[in-house]
Amino acid sequence: MPTATNRDVSLHYETDGDGPTVVFVGDVGYGAWLWGWHYDALAGPYETVVWDLRGTGDSDTPAGPYDVATLAADLEAVLADHGVGSAHLVGAGLGGMIALRYAHEYARARTLTLYCTAASGDAVDGDALRSLSLDAGDTASLDGAFSPAFREADPDLLDRITEWRRADDATGEAFGAQAAAATGFEAPPLYEVTQPAEVYYGVDDPVVPVAAAESLADDLPRGTAEAVEGRHCCYVEHARAVTDRLTAFLDEHTDHEF
Repeated sequence: MPTATNRDVSLHYETDGDGPTVVFVGDVGYGAWLWGWHYDALAGPYETVVWDLRGTGDSDTPAGPYDVATLAADLEAVLADHGVGSAHLVGAGLGGMIALRYAHEYARARTLTLYCTAASGDAVDGDALRSLSLDAGDTASLDGAFSPAFREADPDLLDRITEWRRADDATGEAFGAQAAAATGFEAPPLYEVTQPAEVYYGVDDPVVPVAAAESLADDLPRGTAEAVEGRHCCYVEHARAVTDRLTAFLDEHTDHEF
């Protein structure tokens, strides 16, 4: 499996497909399982890149603190290692913050798709964010991520998600370091982030309020907002509809760029 290095920190990533590159940037604590539904929808017509944030999965877990600037530099190391000239970025929560910082600081970002993301960590409910950690318990940690209807509809899927999380999620100090990066984030001047951007938000997300996500979309020069039923992982809960729209968005902004 390929690895990139940023200041002696090894960063694991995986790729699939052949075409314009789409990079998935994970949320606090969550492993690469989070992107399985998107990966299946896009790999083929697009090259997909999924990487483990420091502290997650097979990447190194250096001592904290972490910050978004360092995590954006990790992303640059991954893309440079893989020889990516330009990429569409898809980020969730902390991953959306990393995508914003990356798009402002580096030249490879072509579009941004941001799930349940705020422009400031001050808008993030820290207690709700911490409740998503496996440290809160297998069942309790899913409450803020998925609606009751989703959790009750397919218990077998919830069991599989729990297994994936136990294998790959960040816990303990690593989760805390990632959470601190999210709650300590302040976006760069958003008027300077000029890439086409779509912001999706969960209408019942306990971590990122609706108003914060809508404000982010309003402040991005080419941003649009889309409400999704569900909580902090609404884009998983409604993966088919979300990935259909994502594919259309990427197709719209691919032919003239690559």
